[in-house]
Amino acid sequence: MTLQPAPDPTRRRSRGVVGGLLVVLLLAGCGLRLETPPPAEPEPDTLEIVRRTAVTDALFVAEQADAAIEELGDRRRRLVAELERVAADSREQADQLGGVYVSGLQEPADPPSGSPQSTPADEPVLARDVVDALTNASGRNRTAAGTTADGSLARLLASVGAAQAVSAARVGGFTDDGAPAPVVPRLPGPDEVTADAPSGASPAGDDAGQAADRSGSAALTAPSDAEEPPATEEPGEDGVSSTSPDSDEPPVVPVGLTAADLRTLVTSEHGAGYALRLRAALRPEDERARLAGRADVHTARAQAWAVVAGTDGTAQDPRQVAYAVPRGPGDRALVRAVEDDLATTYATLVGSTAAGTRAVLVDLLVETALTLDAWGADPVPFPGLPEQAPQETTDGEDAAEDQGGQSDQDG
Repeated sequence: MTLQPAPDPTRRRSRGVVGGLLVVLLLAGCGLRLETPPPAEPEPDTLEIVRRTAVTDALFVAEQADAAIEELGDRRRRLVAELERVAADSREQADQLGGVYVSGLQEPADPPSGSPQSTPADEPVLARDVVDALTNASGRNRTAAGTTADGSLARLLASVGAAQAVSAARVGGFTDDGAPAPVVPRLPGPDEVTADAPSGASPAGDDAGQAADRSGSAALTAPSDAEEPPATEEPGEDGVSSTSPDSDEPPVVPVGLTAADLRTLVTSEHGAGYALRLRAALRPEDERARLAGRADVHTARAQAWAVVAGTDGTAQDPRQVAYAVPRGPGDRALVRAVEDDLATTYATLVGSTAAGTRAVLVDLLVETALTLDAWGADPVPFPGLPEQAPQETTDGEDAAEDQGGQSDQDG
């Protein structure tokens, strides 16, 4: 029988040391895992910050409107109805903007910097507070629409900002302070066109006479008249720029406007002026001034866009002597038809032009939305976005106005 050597005590001690080291390492690893910080929320990029700000603003407006409704109780039912609409529209806007971001992580105790702060619980929320919230939200959205790099988001922000400007004017009409100052767009003049155009080239290129229109000039189905809120004034000379309030900076030509875009702008504005001037000529003197005044605005804008296009006074000038004008709508419905067409055009161009140059298009969308409201259009959450528009029908008042519109001539 072969005898086995006795185990070496040195090797036995080595195995014990190795086993002990493994236990220590395992325990240390567990400790490291327990001390790892929890996952952090991803840092939002610029576009996400813009989106979240717009959502926060819309929800804050809704909260302020709800609080004002609660404060009013059973008093001032027309104001309450207006505030209820504002709250509903604001929540719809927040949803369309993507809603509140939910990371699934623990939310910070303090709200993000720059978010609107709620009114202290012991202070009542009044209609004027809602107007302030709407005005601030509109200004931020319109500024963001002019500067954000994402065209689709810019188009939506411009529309929401325009809707908030309309709501501020409507709710402001119920307050002692009245509506906020309206928006007055400043179109580029010859000096700005010359400064922005490439050397030796016209702003619109050489194909302006061959480009196809994106939209017609005025022939749209007349929307219905709603019960009118307190009268809101049309934008006038006392307004301020929506994207740069009280700014003396000259307007710039939007970069990215094609020859087809400019042709559409010239013909749409000129056609709108023609339609309203023709209708004004058929009205008594006391009804003529308002229509004629709005016609002058559109005619002047057509001239400005023709200068931008480089087609003014050339064979490529798309302006016509006469345009087809719908016979049926009454005066207010006709104005709403041409303004709604222009709102769609300007909102579309906000989405297709370069950031930092589209401020005038945002202003024009806002001003057009305010004009629609001044002429009796139902307020909508997304002016200029036909895919979001509710279906409308003609009511009795438009039918009564038709008696005055049957004699319109096509020119």
